[in-house]
Amino acid sequence: MKRLYAYLVFVSLFFSIHSVFGQEFLVKGKIIDATTGAPIEAATIYAETLRDSSLISYTITNAQGIFALEGKTAYKKARLAFSSNGFKSQTKEVALESEMELGSIKMEEQAQQLEGVDLIGERVPITVKSDTLEFNADSFKTRPDATVEDVLKKLPGVEVASDGTITVNGKEVNKVLVNGQVFFSTDPKVATKTLSKDIISKIQITDTKTKEQEFIGEEGDGENKTINLTLKEDKNKGYMGRLSGGYGTDERYQANGLVNYFNDTQRISVLGSSNNINNPGFSFDEIYEMVGDAGGGMNINRNGGFSIGNVSFGFGQGITTSSTLGGSYADQEKGKYRIDGNYFFSYSDSFNDEKIARENILPDGSFFTDTETSFVGNTNSNQGSANLEFDIDKTTRITVQPNLNINNTNSTNTENTVSTDEEGNLINSNNSLETSDGFRRNFSNRVELMKKLDTVGGYIRLYFNNNNAVSNSESFINSQSSIFGDDPSDQELDQETIIDNSNDRYEVGAAYRQPLGKDLYLDLRYGYENQEQNNERAVSNLDEGSGDYIYNAMLSSDFNFKVNKHVPEIRIGSNGKKLRFNVRARLEQISLDNQDFIQSTSFSNDYSKILLGSFFNYNKGSKRLSVRYNTGLNLPSVNQLQPVPNVSNPLNIIEGNPNLDPEVNHRVYLNFNNYNWKDRTGLFAYSGIDFEQSKVVSVTTTDENFIRTTTYENVDGNYNGWMGANYSKQIKKDSIYSFKFTIGPSVNIGKQVGFTNGSRLEAKTFSFNPRVGLLFNYKEMLEIEPEYRLGINSTRYNLDNVEDIDFTTHNLAVKLTSYWPKNVVFGNDITYSYNGNLSDGFDKDAIFWNVSLGVQMFKKRATLKVLAYDLLNQNINTRRTTGQDFVQDFQGTALRRYFMGSLTIKFDSFGGKGAPNKGGGPRFIRF
Repeated sequence: MKRLYAYLVFVSLFFSIHSVFGQEFLVKGKIIDATTGAPIEAATIYAETLRDSSLISYTITNAQGIFALEGKTAYKKARLAFSSNGFKSQTKEVALESEMELGSIKMEEQAQQLEGVDLIGERVPITVKSDTLEFNADSFKTRPDATVEDVLKKLPGVEVASDGTITVNGKEVNKVLVNGQVFFSTDPKVATKTLSKDIISKIQITDTKTKEQEFIGEEGDGENKTINLTLKEDKNKGYMGRLSGGYGTDERYQANGLVNYFNDTQRISVLGSSNNINNPGFSFDEIYEMVGDAGGGMNINRNGGFSIGNVSFGFGQGITTSSTLGGSYADQEKGKYRIDGNYFFSYSDSFNDEKIARENILPDGSFFTDTETSFVGNTNSNQGSANLEFDIDKTTRITVQPNLNINNTNSTNTENTVSTDEEGNLINSNNSLETSDGFRRNFSNRVELMKKLDTVGGYIRLYFNNNNAVSNSESFINSQSSIFGDDPSDQELDQETIIDNSNDRYEVGAAYRQPLGKDLYLDLRYGYENQEQNNERAVSNLDEGSGDYIYNAMLSSDFNFKVNKHVPEIRIGSNGKKLRFNVRARLEQISLDNQDFIQSTSFSNDYSKILLGSFFNYNKGSKRLSVRYNTGLNLPSVNQLQPVPNVSNPLNIIEGNPNLDPEVNHRVYLNFNNYNWKDRTGLFAYSGIDFEQSKVVSVTTTDENFIRTTTYENVDGNYNGWMGANYSKQIKKDSIYSFKFTIGPSVNIGKQVGFTNGSRLEAKTFSFNPRVGLLFNYKEMLEIEPEYRLGINSTRYNLDNVEDIDFTTHNLAVKLTSYWPKNVVFGNDITYSYNGNLSDGFDKDAIFWNVSLGVQMFKKRATLKVLAYDLLNQNINTRRTTGQDFVQDFQGTALRRYFMGSLTIKFDSFGGKGAPNKGGGPRFIRF
């Protein structure tokens, strides 16, 4: 601990140092149209050095065309540049003064350029278009070997979390494209962590759009962001790749590789990886990403299971060994087609040992259950998907999006459970061994036809969706259960269960838009959905006399489950430049029918609900205010409805309720965001609340032998509310240092309504979770990223005998990376976690420290590295969860300390600026 405290003191002192060199300057002026004299809003003004055109500072004009460019620099002179979309750019050299007034700068309209003609040498750092922010990647200085993720951290308003999640002014980036096309998968981190910044020309940020919004040219709703990376012309023909491999103690290893081939609009990518350190293997950060659970430590949501896009690895717990091979292809021709697709094969095996201590809350007391499990399993899957767009003419587009996933699994799980009363007396116990083999095939497809009508803004859209899934499994369970007390008994179960399940869902729909005015429109929509599920569950018990499994009709089922849904909808909206809104109403008419052919049971239900929704979005300059109201309808699952008992665990019998109503969810959401380009400050504030009607909850009763029987009921009164804010500020001095900090407090309140042994149990929760994060970079030689999170949590129950819960959590993380001396990279990733919610039998705090030391060779084309994962050997996998009628402590298998040596090699070959390589070979190769 002393070393950690000393380290943190050093970090604090480092941040307190502020450079006293250089002079402050302020340049004022106004940008106007040379022809009309009208002010030009969102024009970019920036200052750069005369020596090497390094960016010093920049700003944009307000609605009146006024700007104030300020900064601090050691340079006496600078080049000022003025740029705006649709106008000719201007530059002038000035002697920087503490304050100077330029007056009105007149800009002439830019004549439309012929296709293929580009301005050379202009590096406008930021361009503000109608619905797009465009950053010039070269204007933001990074170290020479930086990835796209590194340059994103430099952009104003952009935050990159330790797990790679990207937000722009508080809104999460859910899609990263390369030249307008998907890169391997929809997971943004695949592109940002693997592509080099050197090949990127522009970084464009827009609101994420649906296929429909893309086609009609409508803006997105602003809830998520899309980043599009455009390649430099001289990097648009050729290939680039990275290969990496490492081996360490405890036989830990990792190997991965990625090769990209670019030919104008065409891209072909191949990747492969194999490791046993819980790492997807798709990223190539030479410092931190060659370790499992990078930056993880005690974080409770990180375990052996992970996924990239639609590809999943492992079973979700423990330690996973995985191997992956994948390929991706993309091509497009403007006005004709755009296609991309990918294929992955993956194999993984997992093992996990768990201990669970659970307090089961009853109206008149509690009893305790201790469970130990040991799990091993493996899975292999083949997954392919594609996005095909064809423009038949200028007004008609067809899109096809198929997806196929085939998965095989097998697993073995042993479990030992013991229950005791409050005095520690034995109540019951159960020992079981279960083996299972499973197969699942899922095919889905979406076909969409969109046609613009002669009426300006009018269009029609037709779509067809299908999802066809087949899942089969065979499992054997052998268990011995004992009941103690006044009437003791023993029960042995040796059972085979074969499940054949098919689920087919088809949906057709249409949408028609009729313009009502300049921006006003009327939408009429209709959708029809048909779903049919067939499930055959054959249960057989072992006959000790013959040694054969005998079919048990009482425990088996063979049912057919059908759902038909009609959804007409009407909406009125406006797509104004400042104000966008729509108000909508839809009627969901649902008929549900179930028939069990073995148990001779059947039930049917009809539901009819009117659901309302609205959306308002107001933009003024950099400010945006959004208000949403949505209602949703959720049908109960088949298992919650099916009235056939599941007795695979004799101590916990589960049976569905066919009389359940659907859940109705009401959500109100409000958010505001603003970025001040002059002060480099961003603010994002949000709040919302969910109200749930007829929520389906489990109802568990416990008999005198503490055997639990669970069914389901509808309850009202559940809600969940939240509010928070995120404030960020960026400070930059020439190319000497940059400093960015964020503050993000958040509050959550909620109420959960359920039952405990027939009594209504209400739990009111409150949590306060402030976060402070910093990012300091000095001359691309030293980077420090500290972050602190505090959690204050409280739960209050309505039953007097149920004890209320109060606890606090702390999480302090510091990431320090040094690029000095030259060609030496030293990385430290330290996380301290404290969880006050754990019981005395579990460790409440730990320090998780990853260390790596790398040497860059061959002009930084290769990196030789040694690393230590969990240097202090304190990585633990513990957590506490609370439910409606239980409190549970968990501890599972965790990846522990290891040391590894690795080598990463980068290579590329490009054919020159926009010119084809007629000779067939590379023009130059870098290694």
